[in-house]
Amino acid sequence: MSVDLGKIKQFFRGVVNSYSQIFFSNKIVFSLILIGVSFFDIYSGLYGLIAVLVSNITALSLGFDLRRIASGLYGFNSLLLGLGIGIHFDPGYLSLFVLVISAIFTFFISVVLEGYLGKYNLPFLSIPFLIGIWTVSLATREFEELMISERGIFVYNELYKTGGQSLINLYEWWKEIYIPESLKSYFMSLGAIFFQPNVLAGILIALGLLIYSRIAFMLSLIGFYAAYYFYIRMGVNIEQIAYSYIGFNYILTAIALGGFFLVPNKLTFMWTILLVPVVAMITISSSYIFFKLHLPIYSLPFNALVIIFLYVLKLRMTYSNRLSEPVVQHFSPEKNLYYHRNTFSRFKNAGKYPMKLPFMGIWRVTQGHNGDNTHKSDWRHAWDFEIFDNENKQFQGEGNTVSDYYCYDKPVLAPLGGYVEEIIDEIPDNPVGEINMNNNWGNTIVIRHTDFLFSQLSHLKPGSVKIKKGEYVKQGQNIASAGNSGRSPFPHLHFQLQATPYIGSKTLEYPVSNYIVKNADTYDFQSYKNPSNGQDVTNIVPQKILGNAFKMVPGKKMIFSYKGKTIEWEIATDFYYNHYIYCALTNSYAYFYSDDDLFFFKGFKGKKSSLLYHFYLAVYKIQKGFYRNINLTDKYPVNVIGNKTILAFQDIFAPFFMFTKGVYTMTDDFIDDEMWPSMIKLRSEAALFLFGYKVKSVSYIIEIDNEGIKSITINEKNKNTLATCIRS
Repeated sequence: MSVDLGKIKQFFRGVVNSYSQIFFSNKIVFSLILIGVSFFDIYSGLYGLIAVLVSNITALSLGFDLRRIASGLYGFNSLLLGLGIGIHFDPGYLSLFVLVISAIFTFFISVVLEGYLGKYNLPFLSIPFLIGIWTVSLATREFEELMISERGIFVYNELYKTGGQSLINLYEWWKEIYIPESLKSYFMSLGAIFFQPNVLAGILIALGLLIYSRIAFMLSLIGFYAAYYFYIRMGVNIEQIAYSYIGFNYILTAIALGGFFLVPNKLTFMWTILLVPVVAMITISSSYIFFKLHLPIYSLPFNALVIIFLYVLKLRMTYSNRLSEPVVQHFSPEKNLYYHRNTFSRFKNAGKYPMKLPFMGIWRVTQGHNGDNTHKSDWRHAWDFEIFDNENKQFQGEGNTVSDYYCYDKPVLAPLGGYVEEIIDEIPDNPVGEINMNNNWGNTIVIRHTDFLFSQLSHLKPGSVKIKKGEYVKQGQNIASAGNSGRSPFPHLHFQLQATPYIGSKTLEYPVSNYIVKNADTYDFQSYKNPSNGQDVTNIVPQKILGNAFKMVPGKKMIFSYKGKTIEWEIATDFYYNHYIYCALTNSYAYFYSDDDLFFFKGFKGKKSSLLYHFYLAVYKIQKGFYRNINLTDKYPVNVIGNKTILAFQDIFAPFFMFTKGVYTMTDDFIDDEMWPSMIKLRSEAALFLFGYKVKSVSYIIEIDNEGIKSITINEKNKNTLATCIRS
């Protein structure tokens, strides 16, 4: 019988992750610290571990998703239950039996709540633990053979039994160390999460929390001290309040709402401070109710407030970028923040339709938005386009006839796929210099792209329309020719977007997706912007050689020779239809998007020493045409390009302001033949800026031939390293 080592590895990863999942983390180091803390009481730690194993084995045997098991999602509630049972009952086969059946029951509750709350995209948090531990607490009152543990009552006896007088002396020395009462309560509150309400446990957990996330650590302090000073202002005697009153409920609430389920920023920090007193009120009020049942409230206030607040946010009518949930959960407040800012900056127009320019070649914007002539008031969001030659003239000869004009009779293309809504095709062209005020728009086509998005193309040549009303046209399809009909003294093409299907409707501000601006000696790449008056613009004209190089289809393999090693990558697609490049040698992933015009990376996960990481930096964004000396820039998430020291400081201030940024620049450097190229070179740079100053950069040269990517030259710290593609 073959053993699936990958499956076993995933299973035990789920066991380890169950510990850090309590703090919304998947950091192995943090998990190991928490495992150590859980074994401060050997039986409690052992029972917690057994509970996780039972829960995960049950999930695996019932056929649940191994990825979710590996995340610790199904184990952390059972872990808390096991810690609680282990601390409250004497070890033995009876308590062990109760542990096993309770862990299975807690897993069932986790699955049920995942299904129910998942419909609303809400987390089940530690509700399964609450149901499980309360069930055990109430039921075991009738289990007379199950003995309550007396560990922790006679501390000195237990210390002497474990380590003799030397351990007692160490304990006394530790107790003599001065720690402010508020800070001592903070540490005890952290330790109480793992049923270890002592300062040392809290210090270790705080250290692990700091390693895991600077933002989460700050929020833990903010949550605790907001509650601490709220109680003081309300006149509560702090000395008489148990650690659970002002403890982990506030810490976990602050981390959950301030930096995990919401992208951390100034507003989430403010809401955290505002909501902590609400948690305090829930804590006090629910304690009176549960006191009558002789039950601790445990994490009930945290669960109640977090789920209520998240559900309230989901019922908002408008989306707020300042109080938003992470699109992809990275299990790190810092990563959630950096990726959110990067994604919002790069893809804020991702929901818009990719509107293209309605022509081939380079045309000039002779009147843009808010133009001087006719683009006014409700019709201000429109463009007029003409073709100019190298002498800055739009016609040949004398320009006395419409046929003298370069743009006349040139193809007009559908800017986006859709159904033809309106057509006018019989209005004659005007003589040059004259206008037709009776038929203002001239020959016109209106295309319906959606129920609320239409495009209008006007002043077309009479008889040139190649489509019929009601017909579906594809993006880029030749639908007519530019003319001089209507209110048009000179041949040009009028282009506007609108929300209604009528000719001459009020215009709608809507950007052109991806296009090139031609300058005197350079080109600029623009994405989802409005071409400006006087700009020479063109759609991206893809080069076949570049399209072939970045044709990343699932199953394709790329093999490189790099630093004396053979590196193999494979293109794949995940369950959510995200395309990625995978390097098995380094277990690294680079997620990408590709279409006819663009190739760009969306994210990287793995080792920064890998060649795939350099490939991610080198071709972070590529437009598939060739425009010599083009200026194409983009932004990296700072956690991807920044070093650990700089990031450690940036993490602290990231919710409030950014002083670092990662900048990508790319230019088309060389082509051997404009018409039939067999070699293209691209140059790019990945740079880290600190307070506006470049502190780190890596430059790349990417050589591409007819077979694809030929080589990548990496220049880092003035040292060149070559990666060569191996071809069969």
